[in-house]
Order: sequence, then C-alpha cells, then structure tokens
Amino acid sequence: MSQRRELLTWEDVDRLIDHLIPQFKTDFDAMVIITRGGIVPGGMLSETLNIQRVLTAAVDFPYEYERRAAKLFAWPEFIQFPEDSQLVDRRVLVVDDVWGSGRTITAVKNRVTAARGVPSTCVLHFNPYRSLFTQAEPDYYAAITDAHIVYPWEIDRGSDKVLLDEPE
Repeated sequence: MSQRRELLTWEDVDRLIDHLIPQFKTDFDAMVIITRGGIVPGGMLSETLNIQRVLTAAVDFPYEYERRAAKLFAWPEFIQFPEDSQLVDRRVLVVDDVWGSGRTITAVKNRVTAARGVPSTCVLHFNPYRSLFTQAEPDYYAAITDAHIVYPWEIDRGSDKVLLDEPE
C-alpha cells in the first residue's frame, strides 16, 4: 500500500507561512534551521520574524541494513550543530519542513535545551500518524497531514528528485 502524496506549489507554501505567523506570541533570539528540509521555510520565517541569528543543524540517524528496526533506536549523529555559546539563555525557534517520526526535531530541541537554550519547535506539516512521540507535538505547525508532502523545492531536483509523471 503506497502512501498518498501531496504536491505543493509555492503559493501553498506562502499560505502555510501566513498561517504560522499569527501563532507566534513571543520574540525569538535565534533560529536553528534543520538541514535540508528546514532551509526554505526557515529562511522565509527568519525574514518575516526578523530573526538575525540564524544557525543550522544537520542530523543523521545511522541505518543498519541487517536490522531495520534498529534504525528507530539509533542515536543521532550531529554532523553540524551551533556552539553552546550561541544558544545559552536564548529563545530559539527550531524549524524543519515536516514532523514525521519527530526524531530529528526532537533531537535538535533536546540538544538546544542541553546548551541551556529555550527551544520552540516549528514545522509546516505535522503528521501525528507517523510520530514516534505520543505525548509530544510541534509547538507551532501550519497543517496536519497523513500524506507524503512534496515541497516545490523538491520537485525535479537532485538525488531526491520527485517524478511528476510516474507510471501508474
């Protein structure tokens, strides 16, 4: 059984950003954008919210081919992460495109907390049906979905190319 796929336009993304903006009731001192998915929405939000301190985090979860289930229990590898001094005592908005399993954004949030920052999480799409965290959800999200979302910056680009004319 294949998962339903939803292709978004740039106008759809603009509407999602417009839906997020009124939700923010605090000013943020910094933003941590999770690569690669959070780069575009993070850039759009940093401009709109006038956040000057924009940082990036790259996270990988090692994959063991022999034991597929072990992937869910793997410790995150932080390929890139801001220095603690850039986060301490700051209100930090952690941004990604989608909360699927929730592992990546939760790992980043916990690392910001460990650096004595005060994190809030933000995604365009929240998929509660895939989340591994039954008691957690993003602090801010624009939409709830059960679909595989394909953003306009993912269409026909790079190794993650999405084919628009897939055979049926």
